[in-house]
Amino acid sequence: MAAAKKKTTKAEAAIADAQDTSVLAADAIVETKVSATPATEKKLAKAGKRSAKAVDEAEAKQAKEERKESGEDVEKPRQHANPTRSRLARRAKGFRKSAELLETGKVYSIEEAIALAKKTSHVKFDATVELHVNLGVDPRHADQNIRDNLVLPAGTGKHVRIAVLTDDAAPAIAAGAELAGNEEVLAELEKGNMNFDILIATPALMAKLGKYARTLGPRGLMPNPKSGTVTNDVNKAVAEAKAGRVEYRVDTTGIVHLGVGKVSFSETQLLENVSAVLASIKANKPASVKGNYFKVAHLTTSMGPSIAVDLSSVS
Repeated sequence: MAAAKKKTTKAEAAIADAQDTSVLAADAIVETKVSATPATEKKLAKAGKRSAKAVDEAEAKQAKEERKESGEDVEKPRQHANPTRSRLARRAKGFRKSAELLETGKVYSIEEAIALAKKTSHVKFDATVELHVNLGVDPRHADQNIRDNLVLPAGTGKHVRIAVLTDDAAPAIAAGAELAGNEEVLAELEKGNMNFDILIATPALMAKLGKYARTLGPRGLMPNPKSGTVTNDVNKAVAEAKAGRVEYRVDTTGIVHLGVGKVSFSETQLLENVSAVLASIKANKPASVKGNYFKVAHLTTSMGPSIAVDLSSVS
């Protein structure tokens, strides 16, 4: 009996030992898995600096900095597939062909410049000949803000449409105005129809244009006494506008830009117009300007190359 109990006890002990061994093995496996898990994964958050995405980005940034320090990740300068072309090379074919007629850096006399302007016009329409004069003035000073108007001897070559705001429309129509009158002109302005290039008004009716100043002003159509478009002598104003009266004003950089005729004009006509403009600009020289009044001048055509002009050649 005692022997049987001892055998049973030994069997139970063996079973208990086996169970303890399996439990220890399972604990060892769990411990191995836990120890194999990175510490960062234990503390990962859903968002923020401890999220998986943020951790990956930080590791990638650190690895990139290490490669840079070791010289493995040096960025090479980018190279253009095609070299940058010059400004002339980027222009149209017709412009490049016209520019070949000019010598680089040469300053031409006014007669030569006019002849070249007619030759270098490559457009199919009757281009405008433009004069650009750089003056030694500071437009920020009121006395140096050059502004004037004149009638070009040979005209502008443009057909101008004139509207006259006046109580007596008959004389203005007879002088050549396309639209004249009081109610007639105001009715067109009310509709937003501005089918005219010049608007002339008598001083007594100028107050009625205040309502349309924001529309007329930006388009350069607002009558102004300095430009001769506010006057009681309507017939004279219309006749001068039809004959080719132009207005010029120095821009913020001290340059006067003005059209002086058409390519279809003769060289003599263009010379007369250019001389008249330069004489007008010279007559308006402010007394406060010291040094060179005329800096440089260029002659060009619509979409054509620029031609430097020697102003000493102009009488």
